[in-house]
Amino acid sequence: MHTTATAFTLRAWAEGRTHERRTGYRGTSPEFGEIVLTAPLPRKNTPGGLVSEVRGPSIPTATFESRGIHTEAADLPTLNGSVLRVGDALVHLRRNRFGLTRRARALHFRYGGDRYRLWAAGRKKFVLRREADDEDPGVSATATRSGFGGSRKVVVRVSGRALAADIALVALFAGVDRAPLTRGGAVRAALARSTRLFAESRS
Repeated sequence: MHTTATAFTLRAWAEGRTHERRTGYRGTSPEFGEIVLTAPLPRKNTPGGLVSEVRGPSIPTATFESRGIHTEAADLPTLNGSVLRVGDALVHLRRNRFGLTRRARALHFRYGGDRYRLWAAGRKKFVLRREADDEDPGVSATATRSGFGGSRKVVVRVSGRALAADIALVALFAGVDRAPLTRGGAVRAALARSTRLFAESRS
């Protein structure tokens, strides 16, 4: 069902210690209820990879997973070697790694017959767009992160009539390393991972 969605805020949370530690964001959408993003799930539950997960009573459960040696030097799942699942559906992702602009580097995918596009609007801001079709004018959801440490938060603003899947997806991508969506971010992320892997190999 399409619903006009009010802006909502997801605030940082953390619990547990070491391998049991869970962190992420949570909050409540007036229209879609409680939303809990765990980013990432405890590594002991996801050997060999990193997985972020979003859940809520009125949205489909969605996960974003990345696997590979690069995940050993990452704090969140990355766009490289990644798998997106929404409910029981496996969603194919595609992007142009060599795009020169943020729009050209956008992430594209289809879910439930709808086309989606995700692009960076800044280092701490991104836009998820469900494209218009013959029956629907589409919707845009903009997520902006601010704050530090335990005061971190993500504010989500929606333009248009949203589906529950739209809300789940925009919340989920707040728990994904989106650095490759910009050229500068891709370079910084690659250098940071290389440095971290080298340091860990020497320890």
